[in-house]
Amino acid sequence: MELDRERLLATFAEESGELLTEMEEKLVSMEEHPDEEALRAIFRGAHTVKGAAAAMGFSGMTDVSHVLEDVLETLVERRLPVKDEHVTVLLAAVDRLRELLAAVLSGQERPAQEEVELVERLRACAEELRQQEAPRKVYAPRVEEPGLEEAAGRRARTLRVDVEKLDRIAILTGELAIARTRLAQVLATGPAEEALEVHLEADRLHEELQEEVMRVRMVPVGPLFRQHLRTVRDLTRTERKWARLVLEGEEVEVDTALVEGLREPLLHLVRNAVDHGLETPEERKAAGKEACGTLVLRAFHEPGSLVVELSDDGRGLRYDRLREKARGLGMEPERMTVEELEELVFLPGLSTAEAVTEVSGRGVGMDVVRRSVEALRGLVTLRSQEGRGTTVTLRVPLTLATIQGFSVGVGEETYVLPLESVRECLELPVERTGQPGGGVLNLRGRALPYLRLREMLGVQGPAAGRESVVVLGHGGSRAGLVVDSLFGEGQCVLKPLGRLFRHLPGVSGSTILGSGRVGLVLDVPTLLRTAIRQRAAVS
Repeated sequence: MELDRERLLATFAEESGELLTEMEEKLVSMEEHPDEEALRAIFRGAHTVKGAAAAMGFSGMTDVSHVLEDVLETLVERRLPVKDEHVTVLLAAVDRLRELLAAVLSGQERPAQEEVELVERLRACAEELRQQEAPRKVYAPRVEEPGLEEAAGRRARTLRVDVEKLDRIAILTGELAIARTRLAQVLATGPAEEALEVHLEADRLHEELQEEVMRVRMVPVGPLFRQHLRTVRDLTRTERKWARLVLEGEEVEVDTALVEGLREPLLHLVRNAVDHGLETPEERKAAGKEACGTLVLRAFHEPGSLVVELSDDGRGLRYDRLREKARGLGMEPERMTVEELEELVFLPGLSTAEAVTEVSGRGVGMDVVRRSVEALRGLVTLRSQEGRGTTVTLRVPLTLATIQGFSVGVGEETYVLPLESVRECLELPVERTGQPGGGVLNLRGRALPYLRLREMLGVQGPAAGRESVVVLGHGGSRAGLVVDSLFGEGQCVLKPLGRLFRHLPGVSGSTILGSGRVGLVLDVPTLLRTAIRQRAAVS
């Protein structure tokens, strides 16, 4: 019975979480696009949550959802206009239901009396609505937006998978098992040519199976994007601004693990755009702009990558303040390019805000964005026009499960570098072979700082008689990595590091090599920062 209870609780949590998210998204959209059918869908969602919570015995959720249902029922039956203050109190109820859901999942449901204040607000709202005279016609015709329903994804660590995809995986698994049996028989009795043919067939089936599994992990970015409609709504009210968020490319698919990884950096970007980027309505009018600002959050595919852009039509970067900050850091802003000034935005602790607010101004947002994106093996860039707006672009791989890797050797160990970060390979000059420490090479007239992987990871044993330099690039930075051997490229399946090894500098994961041994996957952004830092310390 305890196992059944756990399963019921897991199902309740997943379905209730999805319903609350859908209710929140529809409530936010109704402020600009009143829609009777959307309001009915919200009402049905509240009714379902109430019934499920009552069945599970969660009184707090039952009470809040019941009075929430009363408000929605009054709006639906009397066909009343949904005003801003109604949406605010309804969103507060959704937030409280989400908090209660988290509490019951941890076994700490709060007593019902703690919800008295919210329940009274909802009852007062329902009573006020009952006193209003119902208009004849309120709602505009519903405008269908293609792809929104189809793009509905799932949060948490679960996925809803098309049965056809599972059928295809089952068929491939069966065919692969048959191929393995045939291969074993041929190896025991048949000629080598036939064994090679069966092996190639099994290889093809394995690749197809891997591709199908990767497709199963792909989910649309729409749900990730739509949660920021609420973020923009709340922030504009806090900041006394006016803005709309336009979503593009909601149907674009990406690995489900990337969706989780992008959640925090996108939140920081949206908050920064509203707080720093957009002007107040009065400032916008004075600058000849519409009073309402526009944020555009879009996604699209490039070969092997997902690109996410957030653009605003606000004031843009304040380059005069960036120059002041650069001067305070001991730099010479007069000799810096626009791109170099824009890079300062990503420095830890740097902010051009005039004052610290509840939203931002402490200089931690963009630093977090860069580190979070780099942890996904991605790249973040920024371009801005003063007075016209700013666009921040995130480029991340489509999947975190596999990479094209470039294998190198140090001593008896093999390490893997993401192939996309490898620019070229060259031989270390003879006079520097075997010398400890890093340094700087002249690469076609350009200074190239380098470091030794052997020293960074503490690999024991004598250096090789001939060393090579792998030139790595990420964003606008380049550095060299000295290794003993170059083994070439190949596909690698990534595995996370165990707790004992997460402290290793410059290492992001592991993979199983063709020899059956474990190879460490190197973290290129960390290696580049280390090399550049060492060069700065020497100079």
